[in-house]
Amino acid sequence: MAIHITGDEAADQVLTDDPFALLVGMMLDQQYPMEHAFRGPAKVLERFGTLDPARIAAADPEEFAALCATAPAIHRFPGSMAARLQELARLVCEEYDGDASLLWSAASDGRDLLKRVMALPGFGKQKAQIFVALLAKQLQVRPDGWESVVGDYALEGHRSVADVVDPDSLQKVRDFKKQKKAAAKAGA
Repeated sequence: MAIHITGDEAADQVLTDDPFALLVGMMLDQQYPMEHAFRGPAKVLERFGTLDPARIAAADPEEFAALCATAPAIHRFPGSMAARLQELARLVCEEYDGDASLLWSAASDGRDLLKRVMALPGFGKQKAQIFVALLAKQLQVRPDGWESVVGDYALEGHRSVADVVDPDSLQKVRDFKKQKKAAAKAGA
């Protein structure tokens, strides 16, 4: 399966080819437009030459932060995200032998997968649920019980990045989020 989130064929190919890239894109998806967040891994690859978690973890923090801040930056908060990216890389090296795909391929069930994702830096429960739904919907990674742990993100529709497969679905997700925000504001 090919990932189509960013609207940029080369950036989407990086996400499709490299499990760590997909994980990084999801980590960057906060307070930043999702398609730009998911382009971040391609920017790191282009500038750093690799997405190898061991190399990223071992990089000089100041140099790596400068690389991430180079325009166009990987995020609107490039310094803090560079540090978080290095922390994520270290954890993938320590817990998953440098292979991000072991995060999901070695999970015993949906609950275990959600727990593993929630243990990552920058992944709260909602982001972890969305990532598990993304794995299920776009990569067919569907451990037993995945639907119950992701809640409504398992449903058909356009609720999150898990449902983005083209520019039209990206707009539908944006519209859904805008409606949810307006409804929450009206109820507040």
